[in-house]
Amino acid sequence: MSGDAAQSLGVYISIPFCRSKCTYCNFASGVYAATDHARYVQRVIEDLTGAGAWAAGIGVELPRRADTVYFGGGTPTLLAPELLARLFAALRREFEVDSDAEITVECAPGQLADATLEALVAAGVNRVSLGVQSFVDVEAHGSGRLHDRAIVARDLERLRAAGMTNLNVDLIAGLAGQTFASWEKSLDALIESDVPHASIYMLEVDEDSRLGRELLQGGARFRAALVPGDDAIACIYERAIERLEMAGIRQYEISNFSRPGFESRHNLRYWQRRPYLGLGLDASALHAAAFWTSDGERTKSRPMVRSSITDDLNAYLAGAGTPEIAWLSPERQHEEAWFLGLRMNQGVEVAALEREFGGAMVAPAMETVSQLVNDGLLTFDGARVRLTARGRLISNDVFQEFLAAEAASAR
Repeated sequence: MSGDAAQSLGVYISIPFCRSKCTYCNFASGVYAATDHARYVQRVIEDLTGAGAWAAGIGVELPRRADTVYFGGGTPTLLAPELLARLFAALRREFEVDSDAEITVECAPGQLADATLEALVAAGVNRVSLGVQSFVDVEAHGSGRLHDRAIVARDLERLRAAGMTNLNVDLIAGLAGQTFASWEKSLDALIESDVPHASIYMLEVDEDSRLGRELLQGGARFRAALVPGDDAIACIYERAIERLEMAGIRQYEISNFSRPGFESRHNLRYWQRRPYLGLGLDASALHAAAFWTSDGERTKSRPMVRSSITDDLNAYLAGAGTPEIAWLSPERQHEEAWFLGLRMNQGVEVAALEREFGGAMVAPAMETVSQLVNDGLLTFDGARVRLTARGRLISNDVFQEFLAAEAASAR
């Protein structure tokens, strides 16, 4: 990591509060008392204020300049305007936020009060991500969302009137009751909304969500029986890629699509393994530390992962424990370079990996690449390795092949 990339930081702040818990959600968020909001903001500000000293204490130089800021959740816009203002004021006290920084706030449609919108504008927010998930009302309501299509349209109009034109809409492929016809309606509405960015997520089934547990264990409370099968989900996801491409909203990452120049700068930081600071419940971070030899020569930076101490709100508010720290070995960094880089349509530049990790470490992975090219899951043009369309559908399986190759080469 060098140059400008080493001197800037992305800041992620987790706001875990929701008005209702969606059936598919596996994040550390939920419906909590409004009385917790001020205590939570104060705890995040304490973490924010102490971040530089904490990092220095373990040998990490935290960049003081932030060029991306992301408030995720949960629903950050449930915070009172004065609490949002406090958070942003603390952020700007601790970091020099670039004048052209991308500042994103996630929002649930119908949960953006006029005073909150004014507070976002005053704080310099210039990008809003709307968790729509479906433009078909019965699907949205069945998954726990509280809005309808008309509410989404009104919120988009209000945001644009406030000067915010860098807008994202999330959709989920595979919601309970979703059909090919209803998916076309959601895609029609998304394209008609003229937003410059869209995120399309295939439904994840795991025991960390209520819907996932019901799918795995059986039951009917959350309409698990109406969830489309894997093949159907794959087809509607591929249809989204096709429709959005025709509308000029091109895929640049497995789940992300944009018009030219509207790619999410903050999310690109994750996939490019650039430094970021995560604050709040269940947040994580990636930093780089420079180490020195006995004769004063600087050695290669070694990334460090810092994870939140807990995903339990009460424990976090009580200030329990210290953050977890993990220093990433070169082998682990190499693994992440592959599976994060392959998420992007531009793929992985092999020569860059060889410069960073050495040819001996990259060689076993290239044997895996050859195998997966033969399987039709990857392409290699002599310079870059990319997922094929089929590879994107089963990307987790592709990434697992790289992990297995790393493990085998280490033995």
